[in-house]
Amino acid sequence: MATAIPEQQHEQRHSRSTPAPDSAPNTLTDPVCGMTVKPESPHATDLEGVHYRFCSAKCKTKFDAEPARYLAPQPAEPAIPDAEYTCPMHPEIRQIGPGNCPKCGMALEPLLPDLEKDEDNTEYRDFHRRFWLSLPLTVVVVVLAMAGHRLEGLSPAVRTWGELLLSLPIVLWAGAPFFVRGWQSLVQRSPNMWTLISLGTGAAFGYSVVAALAPGLFPSSFVAHGRIGVYFEAAAVIISLTLLGQMLELRARSQTSAAIRSLLGLSPKTARRINPDGIEEDVPLTHVHLGDMLRVRPGEKVPVDGAVIEGSSAVDEAMLTGEPLPVTKRPGDQVIGATMNTAGSLVIRAEQVGARTVLAQIVHMVAQAQRSKAPMQRLADVVAGYFVVVVVAIALTSFFAWGLFGGEQGWVFGLINGVSVLIIACPCALGLATPMSIMVATGKAATQGILFRDAAAIERLRDVDTLIVDKTGTLTEGRPAFERAVAAPGVGEDEVLRLAASLDQGSEHPLADAIVRAARERGLALDKAEQFESATGSGVRGQVGGRRLALGNGALMAADGVDLGALAGEAETLRQSGASVMYLAADGRLLGLLVVADPIKASTREALTILRQAGLRIVMATGDGLTTARAVGASLGIDEVHGEVKPADKLALVERLQREGRIVAMAGDGINDAPALAKADVGIAMGTGTDVAMNSAQLTLVKGDLRGIARARLLSVATVGNMGQNLAFAFLYNALGVPVAAGILYPFFGLVLSPVIAAAAMSLSSLSVVGNALRLRGQQ
Repeated sequence: MATAIPEQQHEQRHSRSTPAPDSAPNTLTDPVCGMTVKPESPHATDLEGVHYRFCSAKCKTKFDAEPARYLAPQPAEPAIPDAEYTCPMHPEIRQIGPGNCPKCGMALEPLLPDLEKDEDNTEYRDFHRRFWLSLPLTVVVVVLAMAGHRLEGLSPAVRTWGELLLSLPIVLWAGAPFFVRGWQSLVQRSPNMWTLISLGTGAAFGYSVVAALAPGLFPSSFVAHGRIGVYFEAAAVIISLTLLGQMLELRARSQTSAAIRSLLGLSPKTARRINPDGIEEDVPLTHVHLGDMLRVRPGEKVPVDGAVIEGSSAVDEAMLTGEPLPVTKRPGDQVIGATMNTAGSLVIRAEQVGARTVLAQIVHMVAQAQRSKAPMQRLADVVAGYFVVVVVAIALTSFFAWGLFGGEQGWVFGLINGVSVLIIACPCALGLATPMSIMVATGKAATQGILFRDAAAIERLRDVDTLIVDKTGTLTEGRPAFERAVAAPGVGEDEVLRLAASLDQGSEHPLADAIVRAARERGLALDKAEQFESATGSGVRGQVGGRRLALGNGALMAADGVDLGALAGEAETLRQSGASVMYLAADGRLLGLLVVADPIKASTREALTILRQAGLRIVMATGDGLTTARAVGASLGIDEVHGEVKPADKLALVERLQREGRIVAMAGDGINDAPALAKADVGIAMGTGTDVAMNSAQLTLVKGDLRGIARARLLSVATVGNMGQNLAFAFLYNALGVPVAAGILYPFFGLVLSPVIAAAAMSLSSLSVVGNALRLRGQQ
């Protein structure tokens, strides 16, 4: 994969490079990473009389530490294995390299496309060649069969042998893949579409060969236009139409991976690295290390995830987050790899590379979701398990029924109808009904900054009627700003802030980050916290300067037996304004309050309005004080508010609502939200939050914008509807097509379905399912 290169692989590339000292004046090779080094490179060393040059100080340091590692003869680098392939109908099937699914016989496709290689369309090219080379022969066979008796001088025997000779390469060469797959389906005891096609064409062709070689074996009722009726043209046309249908289906299926390919294409191929000596050079993205300093010039893409060190610019993140407006980035801000720097020049420090970048994780999540099965597919799987056996039984029944009760031409009609039944039935239409919709939907969602973990989440989201939201980082920015400290009598405000910041250095909470940042901005000297422990959902405890500190909400103070005294009233007043208030106690005595404000996201009100209009019940559950929670809830029009809740309380809230019959979604971003996210029918994590929250959720909003929930829900409704359409079409197609092919309409309308028409219908059935799924790409 172009954008996700594991660090171990990165190191292997370095260690396998062949060292080359200064053996040529203009072509020097770094013995560590294998890069070409300019002769004037300042990074050089001498070892045993040989002068080596390096592309960077980092490579030189590695060489100086372990020269034997890079100078020892290296074994030939093993060939990089092919990518992992899977079946679109059976995602549990995995193998290295291309091939066919042992269950359904379909061509396997790569889990992830590779932009560094041409798209693997080997099977498409093979079918394309077989189709066009056999098509002229098929046309001639059809002309001989349909109009040969009108050609003067062409005897029935010549016509029969001509059709046989022309159809031989069509059946034995052009149709060879179908018979191979049909045989494999029998060996694997997994009957599928290829079983039916190989049986149908084999029966038509085999019967015709016998009729051509030994016409005397057949009764006179089989004679038509001076010869025993043969069906070489049916076998030839069925194979040609199946080849054409497979070509069209393979081309359409390749479009379902377009979203992943577009995501992979976002990543730049090179980065501009600033070496320790200040020299800048363009290097391949695979040579960027953690901690490297990189320059991003106007109009360039950010190469990897990192932090801005210097410069200021507006960065367009729409390709990953769906946010249409560029975001201003200044020193200290985080940037995401593959986003576009629109204006000023930035210097960033690489913090995530290879498979750990946001883009690589998004691609992984999209691929994982695309290969998951939707619950709706279970019915199709059950039907498909018995489908081929039932179809073969119907074909045999039709053959014998016509032969025994159909009069003089009964066995002829029986053969035609039996072959038609085998050909028209297509289990692929059933198998592809939901996977194609899921693949298109997850790819579409990813381009809008919405990441589904699996197909079940897509199907379940449309049924959600209750949404529980956390406050900090979900409704609010999640980047709280410290306002002030309120000290108890006899204690200084700076001392309250210093002690709180010293203790909070070990906390991951955004409120803690605001306190620590404020203390450092004031130049306060922070002490090291010992015996640090987090009372998740309540606060933190620890020892600073020999004093036992507790910092958190009223529940934490009550648990420690701290008397809040007169400060309790002031804290309540501050919370009514919407601020978050934390108590600081030392050795059981209250030292003061810390006031932190977290502004509401600009998009929150619009998002809540859209969700309410969609019929969702909104509930807020936060670890903040109840007064603060109610103040924020009132400003957002949220009536049901739960404050000072612990992780177990959020979990209990989800369970209570589920017992009431509600379908619950939980949106949060913190570690304390993880249990509720995992328990909810659909857990929704903010991409701006913690990894624990994202790993517990079934849906991640990359930008952390609640409007993404509304978009995801609309996509869920459209996708489930699309899957239903596909399944209904597949069931209806077979329910109508198989009986008609068996000849059920003949007694009433004199209608018999030709195997040629059956072959065309079979090919179109799968193609129509894929085409219908592709309509989801236009979903807004």
